[in-house]
Amino acid sequence: MQFTEQHRALSESVRKFVANEINPYVDEWEKEGIFPAHELFRKMGDQGFLGITKPEAYGGLDLDWSYNLAFCEAMGEVHGGSVPMAVGVQVDMATPALARYGSDELREEFLKPSISGEYVACIGVSEPGAGSDVASIRTMARKDGDDYIINGGKLWITNGTQADWMCMLANTGDGPVHRNKSLICVPLKSKGVTVARKLDKLGMRASDTAQLYFEDVRVPQRYRIGEEGQGFIYQMKQFQDERLWGSASLLRTLEKAIDDCIDYTRQRIAFGKPLLDNQVIHFRLAELQTEVELLRSLIYRAVDLHVQGEDVTRLASMAKLKAGRLAREVTDSCLQYYGGMGFMNETLITRLYRDLRLTSIGGGADEVMLGILCKYMGILPGRNG
Repeated sequence: MQFTEQHRALSESVRKFVANEINPYVDEWEKEGIFPAHELFRKMGDQGFLGITKPEAYGGLDLDWSYNLAFCEAMGEVHGGSVPMAVGVQVDMATPALARYGSDELREEFLKPSISGEYVACIGVSEPGAGSDVASIRTMARKDGDDYIINGGKLWITNGTQADWMCMLANTGDGPVHRNKSLICVPLKSKGVTVARKLDKLGMRASDTAQLYFEDVRVPQRYRIGEEGQGFIYQMKQFQDERLWGSASLLRTLEKAIDDCIDYTRQRIAFGKPLLDNQVIHFRLAELQTEVELLRSLIYRAVDLHVQGEDVTRLASMAKLKAGRLAREVTDSCLQYYGGMGFMNETLITRLYRDLRLTSIGGGADEVMLGILCKYMGILPGRNG
């Protein structure tokens, strides 16, 4: 896959936006434990950043996923993982299914203001007893006339305290667990919605994460995305966008971690010479840079096939697995070379060490990715085996 001048122009626009509108405020947002999503998303919407792959009819640019890759990779210039993750939820986790399968009326009501940044979106899949095991969710949407009445709860919801609506996966029937679920757009100002608490996390501290309860929440059935009972399938497809975003958004971040480590170890003198002059250090950094470039090749290949309309579940799962593990390896190795400073919160590598650990958990844990890959390889044992 080759980037064109248009791709590069988009990347440069994003980098300038990050330098002017995000990075000067990241430290403050980290201390406050939240960033102003509505304010920032409106600015991003004005730049066209929130609808790159979305239909023009609803304010999007209607470009292919390679342009989303350029945007996503440039977002890696942010000094931390919180804002890129929250943006990723808005563009590639909560809205892809709505854009693909939603009715025109539904897209006008929820997609258009999400593209403009007027609305903040969140994705509601995980529950206290169902994280990686999506089929086990218990939230129920029961039909009542022309409405659904929703009861249940969602956990670990990114953007959860600020979101205007949730793309919720809920049980809408009593059939097989992979055929009884639907995706529903749920306005979070509806009666019966409670933001129970803002969660205190190890990392991603500027991104608000919430637990929400739903008690007899009434929404019209026309808020359902696509066909009833197809929600599990829609969500599995939506996960592929999420996993590509989650992987690609790390590329520049990991390179920055390595670059910053090079700068620090070049300046830090120990035993009469720069730390970087130790072969064990500069060889290790070269090895890590090679791993990042290999990850980039895998992601670019997956995106290229995705643009061609091919199923990239296998490659996206590989990229997600490798990205999570490489994020741990890079941040841990670089932090070590900072010595005591690597344990101080004032150092960017410390924030990245905490933030990027989530990559191996969110959007499907490493073990889920491995299960998917084993299935494709034909070596996944039977459930009763």
